Amino acid sequence: MDFDYSPRQREWMARLGAFMDVHVYPAEALYAEQLDAMAANGLPWKAIPVMEELKTKAKAAGLWNLFLNDSPHGAGLTNLEYSPLAEMMGRVIWSPEVFNCTAPDTGNMEILERYGTEEQQDRWLKPLLAGEIRSGFGMTEPGVASSDATNIRTTIVRDGDDYVINGRKWWTSGSLHPHCRLLIIMGVTNPDGERHRRQSQILVPIDTPGVTIVRPLSSFGFGEVPFGHSEILLDNVRVPATNMLLGENRGFEIAQGRLGPGRIHHCMRSIGAAERALELMCRRLTSRRAFGKSLHEHSVWEQRIADARINIDMCRLLTLNAADKMDKLGNKLARTEIGEIKVAAPRMALKVIDDAIQAFGAAGVGPDTLLPKMFVMQRELRIGDGPDEVHCRSLARAELAKYLAAEVA
Repeated sequence: MDFDYSPRQREWMARLGAFMDVHVYPAEALYAEQLDAMAANGLPWKAIPVMEELKTKAKAAGLWNLFLNDSPHGAGLTNLEYSPLAEMMGRVIWSPEVFNCTAPDTGNMEILERYGTEEQQDRWLKPLLAGEIRSGFGMTEPGVASSDATNIRTTIVRDGDDYVINGRKWWTSGSLHPHCRLLIIMGVTNPDGERHRRQSQILVPIDTPGVTIVRPLSSFGFGEVPFGHSEILLDNVRVPATNMLLGENRGFEIAQGRLGPGRIHHCMRSIGAAERALELMCRRLTSRRAFGKSLHEHSVWEQRIADARINIDMCRLLTLNAADKMDKLGNKLARTEIGEIKVAAPRMALKVIDDAIQAFGAAGVGPDTLLPKMFVMQRELRIGDGPDEVHCRSLARAELAKYLAAEVA
């Protein structure tokens, strides 16, 4: 792998960086103001005006659907080429939506493009690609250990020309967004089948009778406005059989195709969040004095800054390596590298953000900095898209297999 950014990457980085400097960073205060006003009014949430304005500008600038590779609908970037762009977006928590590059829509668009029928793509993929609607993804359930997705209990039962869905989902990402129109639901279609051939994924319009938003879910007290995680009850929800994705009992196949890119996109953004936190920390440390000298002159802070720089750079290289393997070998053969960075990046970002909070003192835990929300989002990532323990289990088994095979031989 060439460790230098290509001319093509540099061109895209310059374009995106200029847009961030001119439009996104200056809008942070206004976005926060409009967000707070909307949150104070309670449900239903509405679109944030400045976000809609920024989307229009980003689309006009050709900075749209950058995450899609091997696709006529995207910018034609590889995973490796997209990596530094996602990192730049990660510096502002909400900015991926500006460029139509935010979860869960990114994964849902990839699902529909890879596995959707022409009819499904016409109805759902096209408006998602245009940013006209948003979507949710329902896999996790409150009644089971969802770290093992084979535990899923939601049922999808064929009834004539329809499927009937019953179950309860939670942490259904994107489901409360004011533009959400579609849910992709994973459930059991063949309870007696082989362990990974029991589940399917199906398209459920959010306004289908029987779909009930039970409650919005907050994370560490943050209401996730306007991203909208919720608990959802599916009570005899009936959808046409043509809403089935790819075919019955292929849910895990779809999930693996979805989660590989989704995981690494999160990791790319984690690098950006850590860089922003390090920047905020350094600015704070060089602007405040305690015990007769600047804060940055105290040795403990020199150590923390150095650790942050080392760990951010290490994780960036791990991310680029995983992206490169995905491009060259495919997502399945790059699963070890994806698992490594999925564990490493949020852990690293949490540490850097935590040190930045410490540098700000009481202000670091209050409402006047980005740090608390940044911390919460990185903490969520140690669970989302597979908890650390699951990835570490896979990594350890892959490593041990080398030695166990040698012993057998």
